[in-house]
Amino acid sequence: MKTVRDYIRTIADFPHEGILFRDVTTLFADARGFRMAIDQLLHPWAGTRIDKVVGLEARGFILGGAIAHQLSVGFVPIRKKGKLPGQTISQAYKLEYGEAIMEIHDDALQPGERVLIVDDLLATGGTCEAGIKLVERLGAEVVGCAFVVNLPALGGEALLRKLGVPLHMLCEFDGA
Repeated sequence: MKTVRDYIRTIADFPHEGILFRDVTTLFADARGFRMAIDQLLHPWAGTRIDKVVGLEARGFILGGAIAHQLSVGFVPIRKKGKLPGQTISQAYKLEYGEAIMEIHDDALQPGERVLIVDDLLATGGTCEAGIKLVERLGAEVVGCAFVVNLPALGGEALLRKLGVPLHMLCEFDGA
């Protein structure tokens, strides 16, 4: 029987030499694999009140939309700076070389709402940390973060665990 990990393709030397890129588009393209991933991402929060699902740009939108649909709740995107119309709040985060900024609409979440943050892959954790800070700045509560792939060697899991947010990852790969 196939696992979620079996549906993920590894592409060597993308986007740079020495990188093993974990490509979840092959998971998304397979109906059975995609359904399995959505069901497994939701499993730890069965019976938990979740008011909104937040997806991190860009593959988190695909997963987050499907999860929000399954839960019959709203979906909120967190995007790179300059991609959202209207009033936003911003949060900077560190990249390997430099800094980037994520944004959310300033009215996307209400104080007290309970939020599940979703993305395809947890690497250094910077994007998700920025997402958590944005959600909390709007007064909402992060009930957990869910990822298809964890790359523990890159430190994201350790970073997010220090924040005290419950994490759920479906599979992990060694290295970058």
